[in-house]
Amino acid sequence: MSLPPVFYHYFQTPLPYARTLALQERLHQIQLATRHTSSHHDVLLLLQHRPVYTAGRRQTAEELTAERIRLTRIGADFVTTSRGGQLTYHGPGQLVGYPILDLGRTSPAMGTRDYVCRIQRAIQAYLAEEHGLRTVPSEHMGLFLDATTKVASIGVQVRHGLTTHGFAMNVTKEPLAWFDRVVACGLADVKAGCIELATGKAVQVDDVVEGIVAAFGTMYGRGMERLSVESAGEVGEAIVAVEEEALAAGDWPKSPATLSP
Repeated sequence: MSLPPVFYHYFQTPLPYARTLALQERLHQIQLATRHTSSHHDVLLLLQHRPVYTAGRRQTAEELTAERIRLTRIGADFVTTSRGGQLTYHGPGQLVGYPILDLGRTSPAMGTRDYVCRIQRAIQAYLAEEHGLRTVPSEHMGLFLDATTKVASIGVQVRHGLTTHGFAMNVTKEPLAWFDRVVACGLADVKAGCIELATGKAVQVDDVVEGIVAAFGTMYGRGMERLSVESAGEVGEAIVAVEEEALAAGDWPKSPATLSP
């Protein structure tokens, strides 16, 4: 039996991280409540965030207190999450993908390692086919253009066989100045790269969405359909509410503030 399509939605306005985290939780709850009827939809949320640093499960409260103070002073939000990994940055110029998938749709159920590997291979395929960029093997999670240049990160959570969190791919140069303010993912010898710098060509986040959607569908063996929020019930209502809040939040800082010594 063929698998149902994954429904995707791309947010046009950068979203506040905490509110988007709550959206993921809401969609996870809807999936969990309806999966016994097989009426639940798998969803891929694609978006940019307002400038934010996020911490994963590996850091202690003591480590995070000073960083929270410092990083919010330069203009970013700071959020502690339940995902894997350490401190990283999300913001405009970076495409973030949050797949909300039921891994039990396949027989046997897809394992977490396989799920993560497919995300990685989807981004690899997209970079190679659309931009001529080859990634190199690394002992670290994510995708690297060379041994010290990271272009994409992956950090997921799987509960009850349902996924949240996902991946982030640097498209334009805008995120790089923000990354320079931290040791992202605990890797002191690694710097952030992006498609724009690697190709020497102007590229915007809007330009990469359809290519990533296609690569995702191919790697998971799923059809991909644009979500009609007007007819998507509770899922559509939750998405519209977040979009309205993002519009109301107004502008965001385009670069980190310079602090006096």
